[in-house]
This record gives sequence, C-alpha cells and structure tokens, in this order.
Amino acid sequence: MTRARQIDLTVALRSEHGTTPASFTERRRPHNWRSGLPRLENGLAALRELRLGDGIDLFQAMSRADVTRFISPPPSTVEGFDRFIAWAHRERAAGTNVCLEILGPGTDTAVGLIQFRALEGGFRVAEWGVALAQELWGTGLFTSSARLALQFAFDELGVHRLEARAVVRNGRGNAALRKRGAVQEGVLRQAFFRSGEYMDQVLWSLLADDWRQAQLRAFPPYH
Repeated sequence: MTRARQIDLTVALRSEHGTTPASFTERRRPHNWRSGLPRLENGLAALRELRLGDGIDLFQAMSRADVTRFISPPPSTVEGFDRFIAWAHRERAAGTNVCLEILGPGTDTAVGLIQFRALEGGFRVAEWGVALAQELWGTGLFTSSARLALQFAFDELGVHRLEARAVVRNGRGNAALRKRGAVQEGVLRQAFFRSGEYMDQVLWSLLADDWRQAQLRAFPPYH
C-alpha cells in the first residue's frame, strides 16, 4: 500500500457525505474546463482529472494518519473516494471546484491530489491545496506539479487571487507555499478544528500578476 503524507494541504477534501508561461499583461482564452479538464504535462509531471475507478489509488495515497493530521478527514474507504470523485465531477461542471490527480512518474497511477475551490466571483478568488505520496517528497514532483496547476488556475480558471490556509505546525506546508511565492498575510487563531483540538492557521495569498512576473523571471522568453 502506498504510504503518503500531507505536504501542503490548504483546502479540506470534501466528499459527498459531508511550456512558456503566458504574459502577465495578457490573458489566454479559457479552456472549456466545465465540460472536462485537460491533461497537463511539462515533461516532469503530469496531471489529469479524477477518474471513476481511481478511488483505490487515492485511498492508498491519502488515507494514512500522517496525511490527515492537518486536514479535514478524507473518505475512510475506497467507496468513499469513489463518491468523492463523482462529487468532484459535479462540482467541476457547476464551476465551483476543480480537482486534479498527480500521476506517478511514468505511470497512470494517482499519487496525489491538487484541489482548487472557488470563493467568490467565479474563480476570481479561490483557495487551493495539495497532497502527495510521502515517498515522492523531495523528488521535484511536487514543485513541477504545483507549477502546472498554478498556471492552469491563473490562465484557464481566471484566478486573480489564490488563497491558502496551512496549520501553523505544518512546517513543510508553510515552507512549500513560501517557495511558490505566496505571501503570508496573517495568522487565523484557532480557525481549524481537528481531533478535538483547535489549531491556528497561516493565511497565504498569491496574485496572478505576481505569479506571471515570477515565471517570466524564471523562464524568460527566447528572442
């Protein structure tokens, strides 16, 4: 069974029960993502929409105690993840939530999940979170997957402001957000309840223009 841990989760999993970056001065015409999410690849990582039948892979990657320590409890069974996948499809079609699977290197097996949730103005303001199998932490897969997902969020979903919440004690999660260019805006006192305990969360934000400028500095276009 694949062992996993939470790397940078800032959006709670919600179940039925319960390339060259685009110019920061221009916006590409959005993909019709409500009818289905495109496969995203950059040579180092691949993301795709959750598929019915992938519940067992997600359960194996995300059901261990170290994964759920700082998040709302995910589904506790394979069938629960199957229901979560069906829920995610409905939410995507409604334009309120987008979930992408992180695929293992050279495989079509889900080893993680990236989720975007609309907060207001469609996806103008949104929240995101990431979880990745522990054995793949430090391999660069998280960084490459996050870059793909963020580019999709800003260029295709039309996100202007992307927020994240991470429990203060989640050191790796907060460090990962900082490395992605997110700005810490404050601490939300006792904003998250888990396992009988209220925990403080750090509120982070990342703006579309800041992201695009950072990508242009990191990957300048050829002349």
